[in-house]
Amino acid sequence: MSTKSEHHHTVPLSVLLKRELANEKIENPDIIHGQASQSKKGEDFTLLKSECQRAIGDGVTTFSVYGLFDGHNGSAAAIYTKENLLKNVLNAIPSDLNRDEWIAALPRALVAGFVKTDKDFQEKAQTSGTTVTFVIIEGWVVTVASVGDSRCILESAEGDIYYLSADHRLECNEEERDRITASGGEVGRLNAGGGAEIGPLRCWPGGLCLSRSIGDMDVGEFIVPVPYVKQVKLSTAGGRLVISSDGVWDALSAETALDCCRGMPVEAAAAQIVKESLSAKGLRDDTTCIVVDILPQEKPPAPLPPPKKQVKGVLKSMFRRKTPESSSNNEKQYVEPDVVEEMFEEGSAMLSERLDTKYPLCNMFKLFMCAVCQVEVKPEEGISIHAGSSNSVKLRPWDGPFLCSSCQEKKEAMEGKRPSGDRHGSDSD
Repeated sequence: MSTKSEHHHTVPLSVLLKRELANEKIENPDIIHGQASQSKKGEDFTLLKSECQRAIGDGVTTFSVYGLFDGHNGSAAAIYTKENLLKNVLNAIPSDLNRDEWIAALPRALVAGFVKTDKDFQEKAQTSGTTVTFVIIEGWVVTVASVGDSRCILESAEGDIYYLSADHRLECNEEERDRITASGGEVGRLNAGGGAEIGPLRCWPGGLCLSRSIGDMDVGEFIVPVPYVKQVKLSTAGGRLVISSDGVWDALSAETALDCCRGMPVEAAAAQIVKESLSAKGLRDDTTCIVVDILPQEKPPAPLPPPKKQVKGVLKSMFRRKTPESSSNNEKQYVEPDVVEEMFEEGSAMLSERLDTKYPLCNMFKLFMCAVCQVEVKPEEGISIHAGSSNSVKLRPWDGPFLCSSCQEKKEAMEGKRPSGDRHGSDSD
């Protein structure tokens, strides 16, 4: 708490009062979304929730959630993830957090929610899988968790492009190839006979092109559900998100996708991106696009203000930068910077690195609660997430976080420390 009080001492009271008065406008941008798709297999699904409510103190705050689930080998994993992932993520966040704490808790909660969703789906013994690109917007903060190759990009109002998801295709990710072979999988191309190899790199057994997904129980548990997570804070000028399945990104670059829908409202923009990708490559796969605009709230009509500076970049027709209203030099230094601030980024597949005690809010998470599935564990039953790790010498195993026995089994399987189990042995070709 000391950092908060120090921060308050450094900010002029006039600024704090102005922030309080303008809180609704500053803290809550207008968020509008549109989507479009062309179906070939019927395995793409989306989640669009623009006003989720969360209790905070005596009031309620809202956040928005957008998810894209590109299924393969059937749609069961995509449907299950769409229906259960958000609940599992929110259940992994402690209650009674203030706004900043809630935002800081999201990256860890997303990891726990993804792994729990995969583990629960695994118990259904169905063999489909799905990519997931999952976006949570709270105020001006955008948090993206992803497995697979359905990407999310951001173009800020200043015209800069940010890649908010990772590409877990084996073809372009050497680190993931090394992880899979170290865990007991094999990586290679399809053998066409006579020594000829064709197509993209795949993981064997199973032949999947991805190294991370939810589901895919027939491939092996080294195909992990641990997401890459990136969190950024936009300037109050806003920005545009484009979330699309690989049907779009196989055909269009990020720049082309953004350029082709410049100045269009969200629904038309999503439709145009899908149209452009089909024009380039044809309908080879399910092709889905979600466009989300994060915009400053419009002021009520007022006398004409002084001329505004022209917005840098290429979104000037859509995003207008607000002119600072403060006349005091002392206040001006506290105006939000006109840049995107990168707050968090982590892509490790190791749960011991994603849920460890160095997490800044670990004291908020109940010690004797499974860090993944949130079930209570008795003190003598919890297994430290660091158990068996090479750096456990420096860590006291009783510090936690802890896993229940079934989540520990899941962790060991993902890290190649035990065979994937009978449920996989008979399925691989």
